[in-house]
Amino acid sequence: MASKEILLLVLCWGLVVLATTSFGANVTYDHRAVVIGGKRRVLISGSIHYPRSTPEMWPDLIQKSKDGGLDVIETYVFWNLHEPVRNQYNFEGRYDLVKFVKLVAEAGLYAHLRIGPYVCAEWNFGGFPLWLHFIPGIQFRTDNEPFKAEMQRFTAKIVDMMKQEKLYASQGGPIILSQIENEYGNIDSAYGAAGKSYIKWAAGMALSLDTGVPWVMCQQSDAPDPIINTCNGFYCDQFTPNSNNKPKMWTENWSGWFLSFGGAVPYRPVEDLAFAVARFFQRGGTFQNYYMYHGGTNFDRTSGGPFISTSYDYDAPLDEYGLIRQPKWGHLKDLHKAIKLCEAALVATDPTYPSLGPNLEATVYKTGSGLCSAFLANIGTNSDVTVKFNGNSYLLPAWSVSILPDCKNVVFNTAKINSVTLVPSFSRQSLQVAADSSDAIGSGWSYINEPVGISKDDAFTKPGLLEQINTTADQSDYLWYSFSTNIKADEPLLEDGSKTVLHVQSLGHALHAFINGKLVGSGYGSSSNAKVTVDFPIALAPGKNTFDLLSLTVGLQNYGAFYEKTGAGITGPVQLKGSGNGTNIDLSSQQWTYQTGLKGEELNFPSGSSTQWDSKSTLPMLQPLVWYKTTFDAPAGSEPVAIDFTGMGKGEAWVNGQSIGRYWPTYVSQNGGCTDSCNYRGAYSSNKCLKNCGKPSQSLYHIPRSWLKSSGNTLVLFEEIGGDPTKISFVTKQLGSSLCSHVTDSHPLPVDMWGSDSKIQRKPGPVLSLECPNPNQVISSIKFASFGTPLGTCGSFSRGRCSSARSLSVVRQACVGSKSCSIGVSVNTFGDPCKGVTKSLAVEASCT
Repeated sequence: MASKEILLLVLCWGLVVLATTSFGANVTYDHRAVVIGGKRRVLISGSIHYPRSTPEMWPDLIQKSKDGGLDVIETYVFWNLHEPVRNQYNFEGRYDLVKFVKLVAEAGLYAHLRIGPYVCAEWNFGGFPLWLHFIPGIQFRTDNEPFKAEMQRFTAKIVDMMKQEKLYASQGGPIILSQIENEYGNIDSAYGAAGKSYIKWAAGMALSLDTGVPWVMCQQSDAPDPIINTCNGFYCDQFTPNSNNKPKMWTENWSGWFLSFGGAVPYRPVEDLAFAVARFFQRGGTFQNYYMYHGGTNFDRTSGGPFISTSYDYDAPLDEYGLIRQPKWGHLKDLHKAIKLCEAALVATDPTYPSLGPNLEATVYKTGSGLCSAFLANIGTNSDVTVKFNGNSYLLPAWSVSILPDCKNVVFNTAKINSVTLVPSFSRQSLQVAADSSDAIGSGWSYINEPVGISKDDAFTKPGLLEQINTTADQSDYLWYSFSTNIKADEPLLEDGSKTVLHVQSLGHALHAFINGKLVGSGYGSSSNAKVTVDFPIALAPGKNTFDLLSLTVGLQNYGAFYEKTGAGITGPVQLKGSGNGTNIDLSSQQWTYQTGLKGEELNFPSGSSTQWDSKSTLPMLQPLVWYKTTFDAPAGSEPVAIDFTGMGKGEAWVNGQSIGRYWPTYVSQNGGCTDSCNYRGAYSSNKCLKNCGKPSQSLYHIPRSWLKSSGNTLVLFEEIGGDPTKISFVTKQLGSSLCSHVTDSHPLPVDMWGSDSKIQRKPGPVLSLECPNPNQVISSIKFASFGTPLGTCGSFSRGRCSSARSLSVVRQACVGSKSCSIGVSVNTFGDPCKGVTKSLAVEASCT
């Protein structure tokens, strides 16, 4: 490359670095981009939901987002957290929205506030508070006066809060965009004309709040002007806004997918994610948001679905614990730098599309002043192709985009990863009983048995079977249905000692059946069908027989037209069937006694402070309905902490009185459908790339470090179906014990190196770079190194049919003892072990 071309790219990158965030600017838009302070901007955004992490985690998450190349942090606002009781508000701790937005500003980033107030988000009841459901005459998300009044009241409250703190860009704050409603266009046809008028009302209501920044509606093709309609999905390159005066914006680029109890773990290859982003900017997009950039944790009972897991990791660039996920974070960081090198040309003009051939697409942004940037795409899924563009040849791997900031030199290709792969490691230790306890490790547990059936004074009796959500108002996951009857010795159900079958049908989500105080069986639905139908063989006795059915929810419905009408609980029939004589007795219309919640919830057992804990008797194991408590010391160090609940059944856990969420390690995913190596080529879907088949959907449950003391922590469990608490263990997660990279001799130069022409002159070809993730680490050993045709992936590399004999010695000399190192991937460095063959360098190293 000529020195003039190098200088051009260096200057372009310098301009990008100087384009720092400045608040207090007027925010508008035109057909190309969001305009901040009179300048069109290419903006890269990422979602971080403040209640899915802790205030202590927020600064690090935001800084890692900025380091990854983000300009904007996007978050929903969660109505049911902030107004759990009508007119009673909570903005403390994890719910401190103002603090979160201010931290975004302190990091020099913009914010996009998605007020909704419907959020979906795999969040309980879609973010709506349950009391909303009980307002007379209300119907959600349509032209309904009671709903509109409440929606406007809450939306206005949030806007007023932001204004009071001067957080809108028009006031000098970081908020450059706000969203009203959310994905309504996906379901608005079900509401007919009332849905159309509702959207017009919502748009007008939002505009009347006078935020001074643009409003958006996602997935709303008929969003009224001047509301910007935006795209959500795995790909949005083909999206077109509903007006030539609006920019092309992508509010949710799904970086992975959510996990459900009973499901395998979804993941999205970074090559495909990068391809989707590059295609969007190639085809005229200028605002793109990762949903999620950090997913986090569904603490407490906040997960929706139903059946959404406690982990909301989402295969995001920052994992559930806030650690960098490599190579996803690093490859996207490189992509963002490459896109920013093109920003001046992207915002200056509209693209042209010179023809390259079938499944090939060139896009050129060229201005009269000489700026020129180009994207070359191969959207075929099978074959790599060499194309001619502007007189030069370019190799385009299948399903990839190359970015040319100067219309000549490739700075980035979505399928060629320069970033390292970091292999996380887990350190496991048994639960350490608090140091001031005389008990041995693994003991120190106390317990309380939760009564079977009715035990609270607020129980009530009604004829027939009640729907659960209308009965409990979601104050608890649990609702007892209890019925007693006297059975005479000559009843047909007792004839000839025949077995009786208890038949129960439920709307979901799970149930446990007890006959005369004994568990006879459990049933549960799934994320695809929450309903439960069970048939349990039971033994009845002459005299009084008591049927106690414990129905439970696993997060309330969060999506769909009229989703607030989706019920739960045992709505029947409940029948007794004689297995031999055809007798069938329907109990559905009998007098049933109901109890919302557990006795232990009423007595605040989760706090651990009750005087009822029994530490003297033998600890009950593998028995249903048991509360367990122990005290423990926090694992040493600062690494993220989780509990491995292997050995337990299903329930909820509290650490120092704070719920870490529902646990359910016995719900195992299906055996089929997973792959060790998912082909990134071709359109991604949520079930394309799965792992963890035939294993518990979730075994590890995050405990934020800030919730722990060094010693004397209290752990309380409520176990529904039976487990052994002495088998649970702590896990801490680390990065960097192993790191890998695999770079071919056709890779572009790392994008970081476009900022130093001296390095470019010295290393004109591809470069493999390694860097330990922690500042106090150095590369201590090289586990594998091969230049030639190495095979496999990180952790399982092997030599191919040719390998330079100098590979290991060259890499060791360059890297061992250093925090980072860079090695040219060429025959100049290693010699040529096999002439005429495309070669690559694969390295696995250790940091200590």
